Parts: sequence; C-alpha cells; structure tokens
Amino acid sequence: MTPTPHRTGSAVGVHRVLEPAGALPQAAWRLDSSRELWPDEVRVRVERLNLDAASFRQLTTAHPDDPGAVRAEVCQTIATRGKMQNPVTGSGGMLIGVVEEVGPRSPLGLRVGDRVATLVSLTLTPLRITDELRDWDARSEQVPTAGWAILFGRSIAAVLPEDLDPRLSLAVLDVCGAPALTARVVAEKVTTDHRPRVLVIGGAGKSGSLSLAAARRAGAGATVAVVPTVAERDALTAAGLADTVVLADARDPVALSSAVITAGGPADVTVVCVDVPGTEHSAILATAQGGTVVFFSMATSFAAAALGAEGLAADVTMVIGNGYVPGHAEYAVDLLRTTPGVRAMFEGRMDR
Repeated sequence: MTPTPHRTGSAVGVHRVLEPAGALPQAAWRLDSSRELWPDEVRVRVERLNLDAASFRQLTTAHPDDPGAVRAEVCQTIATRGKMQNPVTGSGGMLIGVVEEVGPRSPLGLRVGDRVATLVSLTLTPLRITDELRDWDARSEQVPTAGWAILFGRSIAAVLPEDLDPRLSLAVLDVCGAPALTARVVAEKVTTDHRPRVLVIGGAGKSGSLSLAAARRAGAGATVAVVPTVAERDALTAAGLADTVVLADARDPVALSSAVITAGGPADVTVVCVDVPGTEHSAILATAQGGTVVFFSMATSFAAAALGAEGLAADVTMVIGNGYVPGHAEYAVDLLRTTPGVRAMFEGRMDR
C-alpha cells in the first residue's frame, strides 16, 4: 500500500487499515504505521504518550510491582497492532510530539516544527516506537518515548501553548473533552429559577477536577465531588473546586447514593470520571429523575448502564462523552490558566 503523489488517502484513515478490510482505524485490529506519508497525512515525531487512565490502571493491576512487564506489554501491543489500543480495555490515550513532515494536501494547518498534542485517540493513530520505552518507569501514565505517529486528514491536533510545561499540557489536553461537554450539559439545565446540582464521581482526577470547574463556570447551583480516599478528599477540599466533597466507593451504589443524598440531595447532572469498572449503577441511583448522567470513563459498561437504569426505573438521560466538543482544547487550557484550584490539582499530580 505505497502512497503516490497523485493519490489522496481516506480522510478518516481507512487506507492505513491492514485488518480487517473495510474497518475504520479505531475498530481495526492492525494498522499500517509505516513512516511514508500519503499526500493528506502528517507525521509527528513522538516525544511522549499519555495512556488513558483505564488502560494504565489495567496494566499496572495485571502486573503489580513489575514495571518491566508493563513496558513489555505496551511495546508488544504497539508492535503487533501498529497503534496503542489496550486489548483488555479497548482504550488508548493520546500523545505530544513535533511535526516532522506535512503532506502537500493535508488540511490540518500544521507546519513542520510545530509541537502538538493529538486530540484523537491512540486507538486510531498509526504509531511506531523505536526506543522500547527504555526511559519510562511504568509508574505514570505519561510515557517518554521516541518514534513517529501519523495523522489523517480528519484528525485533530492542537499546537501546545508556549507558557505551559509540555507535561502539563499533555495532561490537560488528554481529558479536554470532559469539561467542555460538562459545561454544555450544565448550561442547558440552567434556567432563571433553577441552577442545577452537579455531582462529579472521581472529582480529584484530571477530568474530574476540570469538570467541577466547568460546571461552576457554566452556572451550577452546587457542586458535589465523590472521591475514594482521605488524601484525595483533602486535596480537593484545599483546591476549593467543589462545594461538598463526599468520601465513598463509587462501586457501591447504595452507599454512594446515600452519601450524596445526605450531602444535599440527588444530582441534576452526574459526571462519571473514574477509571474503575462497576460505577454505572452508583451514578444512576445518585441522579434525580429527569436528570442527566455523563459517562466520561473508558471503564464504563454501557450495557450495564442501560439495563441498570431500566431496572431502577430511572428516568435519566445518559450521555456518552466522546472526547470531542468544538473548542474543547482551548476551553480546558483556559480553565487551567484561570482556576487556581485546577492548576494546583494538576501540578500536584506531576510532582508525584
């Protein structure tokens, strides 16, 4: 499948799919990650991957206290599949790097030398690594590496802001879809005589802390965060991002919903930002009738969510956070710059 100057590849990357034929890159088992560009593609010299939270948790749980095994599994996945897509969770992450070559028909507006973050998942991004991840300690979802990645005509990438540490930019842009969608959903429920109550499950994480800030900016009447540990509760309380911080296990529906109701009542909007499975029923039970649940976790079972809502006779709208809202990157970075509590939470993660 050699590119030719007069031929343009599919804008969605079908020309890079090796198997099965006809699949889109995200659903494909294996992609062609060769460095030669089709005319509408861009090649990025990779500096750092950011594994999504669900994938990183699965890998470290499968190989406790064995960073070598974690590195080996990620290397094997990328080598086998031509992309980073965790075979257990189905999820990937995103990356930062420097634009190395731009095809003459690329519509992305990128220039050679731009340092960018890809705003599309690693599950659909052709990827080749060349260093066997030797500089990664496998104790953080941020993975320093060398190699290249390919962007398609319909991919999305953001030029990194010069005033932020690239690691900080990567962490924020990895989850930038969550606050933008949270803001949209909350704003739609604001009326002249009602400001919605917003619950964020996993409020101390990256997407959770940004979603709390977005909910408040969008007009939430009250914000409630659920976290699993005292350390996270104390950090989030110090950051001032939530009106109430509840300590509860997100996998225990009765205990979580009871804690939320004790803290002031069920939520009009619930945003799920945890990286563990089994939280669907907790989110539904903690949401008021007529409310909305936004699932922003790759650990979510959407069958469990749908059947659980039916079994609980819950009249709730359930939204899949797909990671893309127009303007999401700029919005998330602005929240980081203008909300001291968000910046404190993110920089605290970097220091660990």
